Amino acid sequence: MQVEKALVDYIVRTDLGGIPKEPIDIIRNMVLTVLGTTIAGSKAEGCEPLVRFYRAMGGKEEATIFIHGGRIPAQNAVLVNSAMARALDFDDAMAPGIHIGASAVPTAFATAELAGGCSGKDLLTALVLGVETAARLNLTESTYDGFDPTGICTVFASTVTASRILGLSESETWNALALAFNRSSGSFQSNIDGSLAVRVIQGWASQSGIMCSQFARVGITGPKNFLEGVYGYFHLYGKDKINPRSILEGLGNRFELENILFKKYPSCGVTLGSTEVILDIMKERHLVAENIDRVEVTVPPYAYKLVGHPFKIGDNPRVNAQFSIQYCVANAMVRGGSKLDHFEESAVRDPNIMALSKKIQVISDPKLDERGHTALNMRVVTSDGKEHFTQMDIAPGFPGNPLTRKEHEQHFWDCIKFSGGLLPQDRADEIVSQISRFEQLDDVRILIPLLLA
Repeated sequence: MQVEKALVDYIVRTDLGGIPKEPIDIIRNMVLTVLGTTIAGSKAEGCEPLVRFYRAMGGKEEATIFIHGGRIPAQNAVLVNSAMARALDFDDAMAPGIHIGASAVPTAFATAELAGGCSGKDLLTALVLGVETAARLNLTESTYDGFDPTGICTVFASTVTASRILGLSESETWNALALAFNRSSGSFQSNIDGSLAVRVIQGWASQSGIMCSQFARVGITGPKNFLEGVYGYFHLYGKDKINPRSILEGLGNRFELENILFKKYPSCGVTLGSTEVILDIMKERHLVAENIDRVEVTVPPYAYKLVGHPFKIGDNPRVNAQFSIQYCVANAMVRGGSKLDHFEESAVRDPNIMALSKKIQVISDPKLDERGHTALNMRVVTSDGKEHFTQMDIAPGFPGNPLTRKEHEQHFWDCIKFSGGLLPQDRADEIVSQISRFEQLDDVRILIPLLLA
């Protein structure tokens, strides 16, 4: 239990003054990102039915449903808000596919309402600790082996965030995390099949965080050896390939959350490099889609399994398109960019895009693993037989190739624009302003009315 104890001690005893500026700035960007994607995703397929479902259930008026309005039990409000935050897949992520902010941020606000208020400093502290916990517990592609990292790991971020805001003791926090371990679940088959379960898994991770924290506060216990135990996290999910003690290395000094990706384009993280490269090639070499004979994109096996399959439209065209290199490249070639409205069903079904996607071949090559998670080679052959070859190791928005401050704000404004005027300009401006001065806020609930349509 030494690893569990050290982790819980750090979670309970750390305050904002003990956290460096860079992790705090990353969390500030995360809050802006997630509030933007929640606004943009509030009308996405499946979200309004969730709103109606939980409104009909009723219950204690503890937390607010963003955009749509209404107050319902916190664990239900946060499920809906997190599903909206994830719905367009434009939120933050981390290799090999964990989405943390779309759960941690809505959990922080719902718990702040549940607790009767929370200062900006306390909310930032809770988020840094929650996100860092999940980032340290994040496993590898081979150990997840098809489990959805969000469903398996993000529940720890939500639980830590809620536990800190609720002021849980050391023993209560320990039990909350131990209970969260038992709530880990989810499969990447949801992504591959293009199902709405992808965003619901995000909501379940948030809901579990609030429930596990509340259970622990009333005395429900979990397995103390939830990490190191014979049937603990690192055995069941880590397959005994990862030393549990490794999660403590540099704890408090080195922050794994600095590996978070902020997306430049609204699709799966391992499609971002392909989108960027084809846009660069088209612009720099003055190519047009009509003159391209074929495109070859070579990626690591993990990316191929997730987004390299032949593009076809299923039950959810947006998800099908977001998780397809073929679609993302064809879209960028035809439309000269990659925007949220390019993943609307009418845009996805464009016959020109469908035809062009068949000219794009995606190839798996294990050798690219040596160059990194987002490494790719792209070969574009034009109708006159000329070849254009480009390589990329780090996709935009990933650590080592971060977004600028201007790009972060542009991401937010792209979300506002896509929402079709759900929020007036002055209210969106106020959200940006309040997040920029988060540490000075006496109560973060001041943001809640700004998030209602």
